[in-house]
Amino acid sequence: MAGKGKGGLDKNNKYDRQIRLWGDHGQTALEQTRVCLINATATGTETLKNLILPGVGSFTIVDGNKVKGEDVGNNFFLSQESIGKSRAKIATELLNELNDDVSGNYEDEFPESLLQNNPDFFKRFTIVIATGLSERILLQLADVLWKQSVPLLVCRSYGFIGYMRLVVREHTVIESHPDNAHEDLRLDRPFPSLVKYCDSLHLDTMDKKDHSHTPWLVIIYKYLQEWKKQHDGLPPQNYKEKNQLKQMIREGIRKNEEGVPEVEENFDEAIKSVNLALVPTKIPTEVEQLFNDPSAMNLTSESKPFWILLRAVKEFVENEGKGALPLRGSIPDMTADSERYIQLQNAYIEQANKDVAVITDKVNMLTSTLAKGVSISDQEIKLFCKNAAFVRVLRCRSLAEEYESQAVNTQDIGSHLEDEDGESELIFYPILRGVNRFYEEYNRYPGEDNDQVEPDVQLLKGIIIKLIHEWGLTSSVKEDYIHEICRYGASELHTVASVIGGCAAQEVIKIITGQFIPLDNTFIYNAVKQTSISVTL
Repeated sequence: MAGKGKGGLDKNNKYDRQIRLWGDHGQTALEQTRVCLINATATGTETLKNLILPGVGSFTIVDGNKVKGEDVGNNFFLSQESIGKSRAKIATELLNELNDDVSGNYEDEFPESLLQNNPDFFKRFTIVIATGLSERILLQLADVLWKQSVPLLVCRSYGFIGYMRLVVREHTVIESHPDNAHEDLRLDRPFPSLVKYCDSLHLDTMDKKDHSHTPWLVIIYKYLQEWKKQHDGLPPQNYKEKNQLKQMIREGIRKNEEGVPEVEENFDEAIKSVNLALVPTKIPTEVEQLFNDPSAMNLTSESKPFWILLRAVKEFVENEGKGALPLRGSIPDMTADSERYIQLQNAYIEQANKDVAVITDKVNMLTSTLAKGVSISDQEIKLFCKNAAFVRVLRCRSLAEEYESQAVNTQDIGSHLEDEDGESELIFYPILRGVNRFYEEYNRYPGEDNDQVEPDVQLLKGIIIKLIHEWGLTSSVKEDYIHEICRYGASELHTVASVIGGCAAQEVIKIITGQFIPLDNTFIYNAVKQTSISVTL
């Protein structure tokens, strides 16, 4: 029976749309998550809102600030009556009203105080979201979380500019949900149950109904065998030969007494699907690289289940799989009667289950050898096998590496700085870094005082030029950009905060569920042009 929320609503109905996206196991992971938000800024509360509504387990806001007038002006979760009160407390109370299934708490304390007196406080969280922090405090927080292997997502709305930076030591993805994945049909190396089923059907002796209701996959298999007999056992090698195979299939369509071809949708589908069906079975480059990753090669008792599963699949590929990954076990929709389609589907499922069984034995052997206390469930093994071609690993640089040395893409940054049209959002990266340094030097953001906008332009310009030179670049930033940043005066616009909040929540859910590929590792949004860029820094 489906679980009920605190309000008594069936969770399967309440969260139906998102469960369709990331499944019951994804929803379970979300409901077991503990999120920490540093500072209840507009961006921070918008991010939390988008995590609370889908049912994150719990959240804690860490914020020692009192509500100010500017907070009320840009933060949907603060009101005029709350001015002077704890920003953490008020925001938590209002956010708690969004979903009875979610538990919200707060710490009315500045993050720098927690970092100094109780850094282990952050160990309890699944992920930390940081907003409104100075560079000095952010680097301290990032260092603590990096050592504790707690993912950090840095979010910022600065005038019309939005920024995100994901910091995670290692994030493994089993269900990456690629948009354009090829079907795993194996017609180039048919397995026994597929061969047995296809050989049991005879197109030339079928009646009219059966002929037009045979799945196109079987049709291609049949004509492919005929082709191989005429070409030394080789499949079509090029565009011309594939067209010749299509013509063979086309000639197989039944004709009426007048010699006019009948309407047979399954044969039309077969002709259209030849290129799809003839895609060679191979292991993606990304997966081959992971097979040789030190984490897969050198398992220990501390190894994540991901690496144990990957190692088992690697051993399968090298032995029973004969160079191929475990069969995915699914087929696309096609014109056919239910009986034939189900029989074909069962052939794939049967082989997929056999592959899973072999890999399960290998997983059990590995875990027993490692004396690992936690077993890996059959469901996890089956899910991994089904997605073996799509597994990915993300490793980000630490924030210290990025801030205390040259940025990785200095050439990219330099080329964008020299862009005459100024079209790239990457130009805001050195500007925002310069803004951080400005704050560290003057204890305020450029342009916060309206009377200081023009003088601050020159001060910020000098800081940015110095920063760019440290990267070994000779480029400069147009003064128009610097003037605009100073004019923002570190203001946080609700419209920009809501966009970044939505994007940030999406990245957090990717980390939580282990599905889809997260940001690697920096995202910059330009609300003026409504454009964005993702870049690895």
